[in-house]
Amino acid sequence: MSRQMRAVVLRHPGGPDVLRVERVPEPLPGLGECLIDVTLTGVNFDDLVQRAGAHPELPLPAVPGVEAVGRRRVDGRRVVALLRQGGGYAEVVAARDAYTVEVPAGIDDAQALGLFEQGGTAYGALLLAGRLRAGESVAVSAAAGGVGHLAVQLAVALGASPVIGLASTPAKRQFVKGLGADVALDPADPELADRLREAAGGMGVDLFVDSVGGPVARAGLAGLAPFGRLVCLGWRPAAADGPGTAGGDLPAVADVDDVTGVVALTTAQLARGSIGCAGFWMRHVVDHRELLSGIAERLFALAAHGRLTVHVDRTVALSEVGAAHAAVAARATTGKVLIDVRREM
Repeated sequence: MSRQMRAVVLRHPGGPDVLRVERVPEPLPGLGECLIDVTLTGVNFDDLVQRAGAHPELPLPAVPGVEAVGRRRVDGRRVVALLRQGGGYAEVVAARDAYTVEVPAGIDDAQALGLFEQGGTAYGALLLAGRLRAGESVAVSAAAGGVGHLAVQLAVALGASPVIGLASTPAKRQFVKGLGADVALDPADPELADRLREAAGGMGVDLFVDSVGGPVARAGLAGLAPFGRLVCLGWRPAAADGPGTAGGDLPAVADVDDVTGVVALTTAQLARGSIGCAGFWMRHVVDHRELLSGIAERLFALAAHGRLTVHVDRTVALSEVGAAHAAVAARATTGKVLIDVRREM
């Protein structure tokens, strides 16, 4: 008889209230997999998309969650893992060895979790897709969010200047300034493109990292310097029930349809501005073992030297996951939202 564990189970798409804690069998590890006794997992926007039914490749019922940190059962070592097929909202996960790295001493579980997935995304956007060079200016939308707050810190650590963060409230803009950003801007400012150019010394921004789309992406493009680049990160489908979504799965980035929020960009617009537009998806790092482990090693080293810190907004129990989803959808959080799978309440 298989051992039982507590997990959050999603049986049908819906709002945050469809998430239920149940007792289910522990997963069985397959070839090239290991069992991890989980301490923490995290809430990511992909989890909200799956809950809303916008991930048809992940059949239901399912246990959501794309990351976990804890002890590898076979040897007791602390490890952090990415979970391509979900399963993280549980006391035990089966993780592919290729998607797992050991956590060095001096990096606690919460830091390791945020650095590995969201820090890796920030790194990929800035360096792999964005080709950032020291001394270039960088702007980051949703700069108080899980990826954004790490992208701001990482840009500073990499020698970008100035670093500009976009955040929706005065409190969040103050938070972003505290991360080391030189300037914090309101993404709803109708003159955002001009504000970006001014903040970057009048010539425009060299790199704009955007996870919002729509009018913010359009302003970001208009605020780019010649030879500037815009990197888009997982622009949010409307089905994920959060405000300010770009609409559609793969929007482009210049002219915005007021009804759908979908935007379009022509090659002529790219040529006229001598600008570029790229995308970044963490999956392409996850599938490249050497790259994944190398990025993790660099991020852990920056954290160990105090250059990169995961800000934890809140830590909830499994039974509180629905409320955590609602808070993330409402953009009522800053930094990382964690789930302590061992807590009862």
